[in-house]
Amino acid sequence: MIQIYILDIIGTLVFAISGALTAAEKRMDLMGIGIIAFVTALGGGTLRDILIGAHPVGWMQNIHYLIVVALGVVITFAFSNQLVPLRRTFFLFDAIGLGVFAIGGLEKALQYDIAPVYAIICGMISATMGGLIRDVLCNEVPLILRQEIYATAGFIGASFYLLFGHFNLMPELNLVLTISLVVTIRILAVRFKLGLPRIKKL
Repeated sequence: MIQIYILDIIGTLVFAISGALTAAEKRMDLMGIGIIAFVTALGGGTLRDILIGAHPVGWMQNIHYLIVVALGVVITFAFSNQLVPLRRTFFLFDAIGLGVFAIGGLEKALQYDIAPVYAIICGMISATMGGLIRDVLCNEVPLILRQEIYATAGFIGASFYLLFGHFNLMPELNLVLTISLVVTIRILAVRFKLGLPRIKKL
């Protein structure tokens, strides 16, 4: 769907800038920032494509993704001082990107005849693995391994997208509803410090 493609491009840009800002905070050079921006924006989709047997992987078939990542690096270099105070705004776009990547990953897996339950997992991989690789390379505890609800929001969004599709909900409305659900879950989780249960200290 054209709507998913457009939102996918936007999500790629936001994730690339997020990765570039994280790398900049770690005092990396231009190459390091470019690598972190790349893996943050495209790492999840690359892993998904490898798992479902989509060759070549998505970004190798469409130069727009590399251009968008490069644009994210340039924007970060040019406006880093202005971008840091906008972290809260980027949180919102990050939540939108999470929903878009989860649903886009789900849709692509279904195109390759992956069973629905595994397609949902592929959606989560698309949405979260780039950030996990970024955090590992930047020597941070990955966000999806902390108590804060993140991957779970993508899982819920992808699951409801599949459910609504089963009942033949109009695709455009389905997309808006499920992305809105992901964003709402992320906002509530951060606002009220909601998280999944943890094992108490032994």
